[in-house]
Amino acid sequence: MANKGGFSWRRLTGVSKAKLNISRKTGIPLTKSGRQRKVGKAMGGCCIYIAVILILIILGIMVFI
Repeated sequence: MANKGGFSWRRLTGVSKAKLNISRKTGIPLTKSGRQRKVGKAMGGCCIYIAVILILIILGIMVFI
Protein backbone atom coordinates (compact mmCIF):
# COMPACT_ATOMS: atom_id res chain seq x y z
CA MET A 1 0.00 0.00 0.00
CA ALA A 2 1.16 3.50 -0.72
CA ASN A 3 1.96 5.92 2.05
CA LYS A 4 -0.84 8.49 2.33
CA GLY A 5 1.16 11.11 4.18
CA GLY A 6 -0.02 11.33 7.73
CA PHE A 7 1.35 12.93 10.86
CA SER A 8 5.07 13.28 11.51
CA TRP A 9 6.68 14.43 14.74
CA ARG A 10 9.85 15.26 12.86
CA ARG A 11 8.03 17.65 10.55
CA LEU A 12 6.15 19.20 13.47
CA THR A 13 9.34 19.83 15.50
CA GLY A 14 11.34 21.06 12.50
CA VAL A 15 13.89 18.24 12.47
CA SER A 16 13.20 17.45 8.81
CA LYS A 17 13.70 21.06 7.73
CA ALA A 18 16.90 21.42 9.78
CA LYS A 19 18.37 18.28 8.20
CA LEU A 20 17.38 19.52 4.75
CA ASN A 21 19.09 22.88 5.36
CA ILE A 22 22.28 21.20 6.62
CA SER A 23 22.39 18.92 3.58
CA ARG A 24 21.90 21.81 1.17
CA LYS A 25 24.54 24.02 2.80
CA THR A 26 27.21 21.32 3.08
CA GLY A 27 26.36 19.51 -0.14
CA ILE A 28 26.57 16.18 1.70
CA PRO A 29 23.37 14.11 2.04
CA LEU A 30 22.56 12.97 5.58
CA THR A 31 20.96 9.69 4.51
CA LYS A 32 22.99 6.58 3.77
CA SER A 33 21.33 6.07 0.38
CA GLY A 34 21.92 9.73 -0.52
CA ARG A 35 25.63 9.46 0.26
CA GLN A 36 25.92 6.22 -1.73
CA ARG A 37 24.14 7.83 -4.70
CA LYS A 38 26.47 10.85 -4.56
CA VAL A 39 29.59 8.63 -4.48
CA GLY A 40 28.19 6.50 -7.31
CA LYS A 41 27.66 9.57 -9.48
CA ALA A 42 31.18 10.79 -8.79
CA MET A 43 32.65 7.38 -9.62
CA GLY A 44 30.60 7.05 -12.81
CA GLY A 45 32.87 9.25 -14.89
CA CYS A 46 36.14 7.97 -13.54
CA CYS A 47 35.46 4.21 -13.87
CA ILE A 48 36.54 4.27 -17.51
CA TYR A 49 39.81 5.98 -16.60
CA ILE A 50 40.51 3.48 -13.82
CA ALA A 51 39.89 0.56 -16.21
CA VAL A 52 42.25 2.03 -18.83
CA ILE A 53 44.97 2.63 -16.23
CA LEU A 54 44.66 -0.95 -14.94
CA ILE A 55 44.91 -2.35 -18.47
CA LEU A 56 48.01 -0.25 -19.15
CA ILE A 57 49.60 -1.43 -15.91
CA ILE A 58 48.89 -5.07 -16.75
CA LEU A 59 50.28 -4.66 -20.26
CA GLY A 60 53.34 -2.89 -18.87
CA ILE A 61 54.00 -5.75 -16.44
CA MET A 62 53.61 -8.32 -19.26
CA VAL A 63 56.18 -6.48 -21.37
CA PHE A 64 58.83 -6.73 -18.65
CA ILE A 65 58.24 -10.45 -18.01
